[in-house]
This record gives sequence, structure tokens and C-alpha cells, in this order.
Amino acid sequence: MWDFEHEPGKSRLAERYSIHQTTPAACADELVGGAADIGLVPVATYAFAPSLAIVPGCAIASLGDIRSIVLVVRHPDGVHGIGRVALDTSSRASATYARILFHKYWNERAQFVLHGPNLEAMLRIADAALLIGDPALLALEDRDAREQRTGEKLLYLDLGHEWHTLTGSAWVSAFWAVRLDGLRKAGASAEAVVRDFQQSRDNGLAHTDDLVAEWSARLAVPAATIHTYLTRNIHYLLDEACLNGLELFYRYGVECGALPVVPRLRFL
Repeated sequence: MWDFEHEPGKSRLAERYSIHQTTPAACADELVGGAADIGLVPVATYAFAPSLAIVPGCAIASLGDIRSIVLVVRHPDGVHGIGRVALDTSSRASATYARILFHKYWNERAQFVLHGPNLEAMLRIADAALLIGDPALLALEDRDAREQRTGEKLLYLDLGHEWHTLTGSAWVSAFWAVRLDGLRKAGASAEAVVRDFQQSRDNGLAHTDDLVAEWSARLAVPAATIHTYLTRNIHYLLDEACLNGLELFYRYGVECGALPVVPRLRFL
């Protein structure tokens, strides 16, 4: 989002785009429901709305540890003993990845409940809690302090690492999706949209240190942690490795009953 939030791109892009920020799951609802024309949506959304078009080349993905998607396990037998998992309501992709991992590798009898991202409340009703985004990063930062406060030692699993280890493929959390009728009504060209979003991605990558400075002032997370997250944990290109990972995600999602179909990817 660099160009959309910083000059000189911000003023220019404001003439063509009206920006609204919300959670990934809410982005999907607004896009599918017609309240938005473009959204950074969880990849699971596409299996339910394959008429959307994908902006090529842009992704929120990981080729190993992702850090911001964490399964916190309380059960003494680890993932194989978990009977109930509380899933963060913010993202459907991470929830689907979790369902796949339990179904194929850990405990296919595990049950899932949706819950807001509050670790202590989640662990009161389940054996494990899935956190994404800032709550996951903050939970990791608070890990040692929590153990000292409570005397309880929990298991913290990076779901990107687990997925990559077990499947050998890339983890893809989200991509930009577009309603084609919304594009037509706005009189916008596909080429211009692709250029705007790819250039914004590239300019953001060129300003990593500036982003670290901005976000370390907003989050209770050390600047070094944010720098590592932005430069090593997150992969921003929807490349061949990610496309192969997506194919596996959709196939496994259908096999475990979490997704309705394996969609054919349609690009803008």
C-alpha cells in the first residue's frame, strides 16, 4: 500500500481509488457483496467466488516461517491431542490452512470454533488458539512474559513453517481480487490497475526501512522484529512457487471439506 499512503503517489491514486481498511475476512465479504470493487482477500475466498479476477504478481505469502500466523497449543500432547481449536475470525485462509493440517497430518477429529483474537479467552474454550496478524506478533513478543506471569508453558507453532515442512510448498495468505463489473462501471482499465498495484508493491519494498520506522511506532513490537518480518518472513510475489502452493491448498481444502471447489485462477 506504499503508493496509496505516501506522496507523490497518494494524491494521484486518490483520484482513482477510494481506500477503506478492514480485516481480511471483511474485505472478502465487501468484495463479494459488491460494497467494494478491489480487495486484498484471503485466498480461500476465491473458491467461493471464482468469477473474481486476480491482480497478477502481488501476494501476501511465505516460503517458510511466516511469524504472523501462530497456533498456540495448550494440550500436553501437542497438536495430536487437540480436540478443539479456536480460530481467529479475522482470516478465512489461515483457518482453512489449519483445517487442512489437522485433517491430513495432526488430528482429523479436531473440532473448530470461531472466536475473536484474544488468546486468553480462546484458550478458556479450546485446547489451541489460531492467531493471525498483529495479535499473533504480539503473542510471540509476550510469550516469555506470559510464562512468567502464569507459570504455564505453551507450544507456539508457526503455521507457515508447519505447512512448508509438511507439504514442501509455499504458503499464500492473500491476493488482490477484482470485481470485473465494478471495474467496467468505474471506467478503469485492467492494465492501469495492475500497474498501480504492482508499482505500489515495488515502491514499498524499496522503502522497507521507512515502513519499519512507521510501524515500530504503532505496535509494541521491536523494530528489528518488524524488519525481519517484512524482509524475511513475507514474500510479496505471486510467482510460480506461490501458484503451485495455491493449487495444493485448494485441492487439499476440497479433500477435507473446507472448500467447495478447486477454482481455475483467472487473472486481470
